[in-house]
Amino acid sequence: MHKQLYQMGRSVMRLYTHLLLDIDVQHNAVMPPTARIIAPNHPTTLDPFLVPAFFDERVHILVTESAFKAPLFGAYLRSVGHVEVVPGEGSRAFEAARQLLTEGQTVVIFPEGALSPLNGGCARGHTGVVRLSLLTGAPILPVGIAVQPERIRYIHTGIKDHQGKEEIARAYIRAPYGVTTGAPLTITGDVEDRARVRQLTDALMQQIMRLSRQSAYRIGTIQSQFGIYETAELPSV
Repeated sequence: MHKQLYQMGRSVMRLYTHLLLDIDVQHNAVMPPTARIIAPNHPTTLDPFLVPAFFDERVHILVTESAFKAPLFGAYLRSVGHVEVVPGEGSRAFEAARQLLTEGQTVVIFPEGALSPLNGGCARGHTGVVRLSLLTGAPILPVGIAVQPERIRYIHTGIKDHQGKEEIARAYIRAPYGVTTGAPLTITGDVEDRARVRQLTDALMQQIMRLSRQSAYRIGTIQSQFGIYETAELPSV
C-alpha cells in the first residue's frame, strides 16, 4: 500500500512539473546502482516534493517538521517513509537516515538545512551529509537547482515553526526550473576529524553551487551573486 501511495504521489508531482513548470533536467553522470545521498540546494519550498519526479527509484526525503504539520499532507509524508526533521532533535533524523542507507535505500538531504538565501547562492552547509557518507560508504550525488527569483511567490501558511513564527512558503509556478545532477562523489576520512568533515562539506557546497549555475544558465537566469563560496579555494571532495 505504501509503495502504491508513493508511486501515486510521484505521478502527481510529475504531472505538476509537466503542466505548471518549465522543467529543464540534465543528468551529467550515470546514477550509481547503490544507495546514495542526493544533496540539492533549496531555493523554493516545493523542492523536496519535486525531487522524486527526477529519479526513477524510491527516495526517502528529510523534510522539515513544518511540512508534517500540514493537514493530510503530513500524514502522506509519514505513510510513504519520509523523515521528519524536528529542531533540536537532529540526531534522531540523522539515525533514521543512517538506517535507511544501511538498508540500501536512497535518501535526499538538503545540506543547507533550510531555504537558500533570498539573494542567491547557498547557505553554509551542515555536515550531516558528509558524516553519513563517511559512516555508511554511500556516495553523494550533488544536485544544483536554479529558479528565476522574481517568479517566486510568498504565501502565508498559518503553520508555526518551533519558535512560534509563521512559516512563509516560497511557491513557484509557471516558470523555468532547472536541475543539474553531478557525478557521484565517494569520500573517505575519519568521521571524528571535524576539520576534515568541515572541509569536505564546504567542497560539497561549492560543487552544488557550480551545478546550480549550470542550471541557471540553461533557464536564462544570470546569477552574479552566488554566496559565500563564490571565490573560495576549496579542496576537491
